[in-house]
Amino acid sequence: QVHVVESGGGLVQPGGSLRLSCSVSGSTSEIYIMGWYRQIVGQQRDLVAEITRGLAITYGDSVKGRFTISTENFGHTVDLQMNALKPEDAAVYYCYVDRRVFVADPLVRIWGQGTQVTVSS
Repeated sequence: QVHVVESGGGLVQPGGSLRLSCSVSGSTSEIYIMGWYRQIVGQQRDLVAEITRGLAITYGDSVKGRFTISTENFGHTVDLQMNALKPEDAAVYYCYVDRRVFVADPLVRIWGQGTQVTVSS
């Protein structure tokens, strides 16, 4: 069992910064990817950023240069530093991990419950 919990959402003014944190508990040794998606009501979830076990990082095009994903203990925590926030960044942000129990298994994605980010003056 793996549990994913986000924290750090809230209200911020345009141009401001916010830091999201994600904590993972349970069987974390089989985690291969950690990351963040976001979703606006009525729209699909979009990739914000992800980091692999080998620390390769991918960012969504809309956040490149403004957001930074980081981890101090891969498999256990992953943070998202969001700078120069825009109103269009407002969404529910979901942390996730991709996990595989056995080598031959496909990766299984486990989501957190989401945290709301509101960007408004």
